[in-house]
Amino acid sequence: MRFSLPFAGLGLLAGSVGAIQVNFDSDDSIKAAASTVAFGLARFYTGNNTGDVPGNLPDPYFWWEAGAMFGTLVDYWFHTGDDTYNAITKQALLHQVGKDRDYMPVNQTRTLGNDDQGFWAMAAMSAAEAKFPDPSPDEPQWLALAQAVFNAYVSRWDEQHCDGGLRWQIFQFNAGFEYKNSISNGCFFNLASRLARYTGNSTYADWAGRVWTWLEGHELIDKDFNVFDGAGIVDQCATHDKAQWTYNAGIYLHGAAALYDYTNGSALWEGRVNGLIKRTREHFFNEDGILVERACETFGTCNNDQQSFRGYLMRWFGATMQLAPFTYDTLMPILRTNAAAAARQCTGSPPASKYRGPAGTACGFTWTGTFDNLVGVGPQMSALSALQYTLIKKNNRAAVPATANNGGTSIGNVNAGARDETKMVMFEPITVGERVAAGFLTTAATLSLIAAVVFLLRDETDIEARMDKLENEKTVKWGV
Repeated sequence: MRFSLPFAGLGLLAGSVGAIQVNFDSDDSIKAAASTVAFGLARFYTGNNTGDVPGNLPDPYFWWEAGAMFGTLVDYWFHTGDDTYNAITKQALLHQVGKDRDYMPVNQTRTLGNDDQGFWAMAAMSAAEAKFPDPSPDEPQWLALAQAVFNAYVSRWDEQHCDGGLRWQIFQFNAGFEYKNSISNGCFFNLASRLARYTGNSTYADWAGRVWTWLEGHELIDKDFNVFDGAGIVDQCATHDKAQWTYNAGIYLHGAAALYDYTNGSALWEGRVNGLIKRTREHFFNEDGILVERACETFGTCNNDQQSFRGYLMRWFGATMQLAPFTYDTLMPILRTNAAAAARQCTGSPPASKYRGPAGTACGFTWTGTFDNLVGVGPQMSALSALQYTLIKKNNRAAVPATANNGGTSIGNVNAGARDETKMVMFEPITVGERVAAGFLTTAATLSLIAAVVFLLRDETDIEARMDKLENEKTVKWGV
């Protein structure tokens, strides 16, 4: 077989029987190819089988990757219009919310980290932005689910160690509790940025800026826009793990693009978007423009989690083009080149025990060659992402993710996920128009923090002093 890597007008044909065929000059062809890959991805899912748990992937996949997969399927529907997987996606996103409706199901406690929770929350945020069919009124709502996880992140912001930041793990008994990593803080930054854009509420934007400032202060994002893996609290985050992963770069790029849109094109966030794109291109792409997971792929050591990372970078490239249109001419050629490379090796026919999709349509992991026999949710999902985001059109504002005042229908809840003792104000049910009214949620996160202080500190004088301090601090703008 011979393939060409497309830029503006070139197409790709996979010539073997059963292999994926796609012409990037035809939306119908791209959608057909994406449909084939999506079917192969959905066949890994067992949560809709009798006796299984909706939202769960089978071993060896961790819970977070299921959330990532359903976020990808929300986008699949948004970009292709194919609702084949909407029912299982909606069922999964609602079944896994947990008793407090904040994506903390009890049966996942032993593996539940801030990043795991974040990938489910980002899927819910995508559902709100995509106007994915809303749940019934008695069920959790997409926007409220994202807000619930944001509120949880605010409550876990740890200034005792490293002057701020989220730990990797939520519970002390899980390995990694003493590590602050970029992906957990990236989930916080990404959610806060998108909530700011969706709701128009500056409190979210302030927190997004605060996270970015903390990362810069501890050089987890350095002056050249390298995004390093994390740092331990044992020495106040002075020592870094300098591994770089594609999804870390991408999660901050998407959030920065959301803040660029939220701020009506501020030079600050435009510069950060450009800086992240420049460094990402330099570090993660080979001389042929193909994406490589440098920290493990070079050594042949990528695990199941890491085999999915590049797909999220493709997803966040797509979102960045929509929210920061000045990036389109830079990012679309990269997407097309990599979509072609991904489709080139979606030709596998592994045994049914490894892949239950049609023969000749299993996607491998490495995009620099032909099918490599590394099949699974990560490789299949990554190939789908690379394909479906090539459907994005330049300056098509009608297809840009919705906001509360621009077509969004999802209902929010300022106190979603908050514990009873930290709830200060209960708002009436919020209409679409009210979500963007002046003053709505403007102090929600700060009020939650004040409430926590009130609950923990009974001395009235000390409470008053701390409340005054917090009230002064909330006026500080964190880079927005």
